Amino acid sequence: MLVMNQSIYVRTEYLWSVNEREWTVYNSLPRDFCDNYALCGPYGYCDFRVVPSCSCLEGFKPRSLQNWKAGGFADGCELNKPINCSDEVNFAQFNQMKLPDTTRTWINRSMNLEECKQKCLRNCSCTAYANTNISGSGSGCVLWMGDIIDLKIIPGAGQDLYVKMLASEVEVKHGEAPKRLNRKVKIALVGIAVGLVLAIPFVCFYTFKKRSACKDGHEELEAEDLELPLFDLSLINSATKNFSLENKLGEGGFGPVYKGKLPDGQDIAVKRLSKSSGQGTNEFKNEVILTAKLQHRNLVKLLGCCIQGDEKMLIYEYMPNKSLDLFIFDERRCQLLNWSQRYHIICGIARGLVYLHQDSRLRIIHRDLKASNILLDMNMNPKISDFGLAKTCGGDQTEGETIRVVGTYGYMAPGYAFDGQLSIKSDTFSYGILLLEIISGKRSWGFRHSNNQNLIGYAWQLWKGGSPGELIDDTIQETRNFSELLRCINISLLCVQQQSNDRPMISLVVMMLGCKIPLLQPKQSGFFAENEGIAMDGFSDKDKSASTSGFTLFALSDTQ
Repeated sequence: MLVMNQSIYVRTEYLWSVNEREWTVYNSLPRDFCDNYALCGPYGYCDFRVVPSCSCLEGFKPRSLQNWKAGGFADGCELNKPINCSDEVNFAQFNQMKLPDTTRTWINRSMNLEECKQKCLRNCSCTAYANTNISGSGSGCVLWMGDIIDLKIIPGAGQDLYVKMLASEVEVKHGEAPKRLNRKVKIALVGIAVGLVLAIPFVCFYTFKKRSACKDGHEELEAEDLELPLFDLSLINSATKNFSLENKLGEGGFGPVYKGKLPDGQDIAVKRLSKSSGQGTNEFKNEVILTAKLQHRNLVKLLGCCIQGDEKMLIYEYMPNKSLDLFIFDERRCQLLNWSQRYHIICGIARGLVYLHQDSRLRIIHRDLKASNILLDMNMNPKISDFGLAKTCGGDQTEGETIRVVGTYGYMAPGYAFDGQLSIKSDTFSYGILLLEIISGKRSWGFRHSNNQNLIGYAWQLWKGGSPGELIDDTIQETRNFSELLRCINISLLCVQQQSNDRPMISLVVMMLGCKIPLLQPKQSGFFAENEGIAMDGFSDKDKSASTSGFTLFALSDTQ
């Protein structure tokens, strides 16, 4: 079903869920909340990375502070100090901007930037200028007459915009980019109570020392103040309709998760720490500390936290398609994921892990990579979530050891589960399991084939027997990219090899997925079976996360 809403300029595609007997959102435009036209009013700009998303340009203030605080941004902003035609003026430079609406503009494609500036200075009605062509050193001139609207930050892209204001207000040194965020307005908007800040400063402004290895203890990391927005409990109560059951998305080891909607219209997911949770304050702090600075398209974004009294909550961007496990392990929903979409998800997860393992400021080992921790946005893009059990390594450290083995049954690497040897290759093993699950549509834990084989054992037997195609989920058997499927099975078995040194780095896995480079033949795989003290039936329906030592380790021989 396709719905065109002319009132709010939104186009939404829905799919009918036979199992749940309801319409679910499949796709929606605009895809970016900040793509809504003139969302932040004149001289206001939108940044989807922060909450609230609207801010005034530096040197400007809300025209109606009362409306702005209440989430009404349509009035926009105005100069802190108005300009008269006789005043001495200059221009503040704003970077990474989507240029404003061009309805009231003057354009000359032959001018350079300095000529453009002088033209704007001589025209009292001119409020801003920019290049029309940003290739090379830039060329051309566009002048804006009157208020500028429909501004948006485009991280890592966009272009420079020069906005006129009093010379005394332009505090930017030559060659420097100005501050763009009005900090006073942002602080007022998040509504931080002084008592709240005094009660829990350690959560969102946490100081820690640098480590040289991956060991237990969250307090010993590199010193840095993490500025993370604090949400007021009353705002979250209102957003989630007082944590109503109809807004409940699910429940994990951390506690229940609720959908909410902020006053500016942004959907959020609220993770509420349960008092009976197996995870606690350490995991909560760990997730805040590690996730606050992570920025990658394949990692779920942490928007802020809420801590008031006994309440501890994490506020994330909302993922309308929930988690991967709800698709690949469901008989009906799995049919909505063709091989092309599954391959897109496989590649996205790998890219997210590369960022964690080598591109982020701290080297991060996730330790709990599984299908239920892969969230899907409206376009089925995968986002790695849940960093409560993650570990960090300083510098070039890639491995270490831990006295507390935690994670999820069926996804743990043998060396880690057996003797606490932790490395980035532990995540590689979990990724290999996840890859097998995406291809087969079967859960790793709880799956049993002949001779009591689990999923790894079954995949290994099929590979050694020359019939790996039997592993493939029936719903994607007819794909034209059968060779690509077989290649992914090969990669998965390379990832779950028993010896960590034999497993590839995730960066190499990305190359294997993206390029047709020759692949090695996988060596013997490692897998687990429950010992007699663990009931088999308890693991057939959902993931089990725990601190665990109740494993029996097996190695598959070529004859098994």
